[in-house]
Amino acid sequence: MNRRRKVVFAAVLLGILLILLAAFDTRLKIRTYTVCSDKISIPLRVVLVTDLHSCNYGEGQKTLIEAIDRQKPDVILLGGDICDDKIPNDNTEALLKGIAERYPCYYVTGNHEYWSNRIDDILDLFRAYGVTVLSGTSETIGIRGQCINICGISDPDVIRYTDSTAGTEEQLQELEHTADNGFYTILLAHRPEWIDIYGAYNFDLVLSGHAHGGQWRLPGIINGVFAPDQGMFPKYAGGRYASGDMTMIVSRGLARESTPIPRIFNRPELVVVNLEP
Repeated sequence: MNRRRKVVFAAVLLGILLILLAAFDTRLKIRTYTVCSDKISIPLRVVLVTDLHSCNYGEGQKTLIEAIDRQKPDVILLGGDICDDKIPNDNTEALLKGIAERYPCYYVTGNHEYWSNRIDDILDLFRAYGVTVLSGTSETIGIRGQCINICGISDPDVIRYTDSTAGTEEQLQELEHTADNGFYTILLAHRPEWIDIYGAYNFDLVLSGHAHGGQWRLPGIINGVFAPDQGMFPKYAGGRYASGDMTMIVSRGLARESTPIPRIFNRPELVVVNLEP
């Protein structure tokens, strides 16, 4: 009986240890989505990087850069909070050094970049590496004969922290006719809770972050416990959502050491979106 109790006790301890290891696992995860559209004639691959907060992914950001390279993206979209308001920009710059010369890259701001009070320096950093900064603007790009529209808006805090008078809705209005050319249209926007407003426009796909996956999760039960600007049990913590014919994909982001509260059952993720006919 004593021996059986010891075996059971050891098994319980092992189970608790495995659960704790899984709960606090912060290894990079690749999350892949497939989105189909009649506007797409050949498969394209988009990699979404959000909420890095200049966190460390190995020397020279090797782990993150190699993960991106393995996906062989056609385009990389940087969805805000790539820089942080407290952590220096060194890791962000290392990432840009590793990807910007080899892939077309597009960037929109997040709230923390404005909170840093270094927004001009941050924008200059991205532009210095040839990254296109989108702020109520768009580009139509051709990839192997397939044209798509890439749109982007600044984080709403652009109004509070700069002299700009063009907030979220004003920038969306600037993009209102982008999809008139008939090409597949992507909106890069940091905050997912604006989904109903995005859905009033002719975007096919919206890519967002900001929510950090709700920070804590119970897989299969609770998708997220708390997210900024959504509060407790956020509806758009991370995953795939729809508004009419529009699809929205929300990344759980890459933040690790920048957050004082640890991620629980919520591994940082690099999002891959396969656009297929």
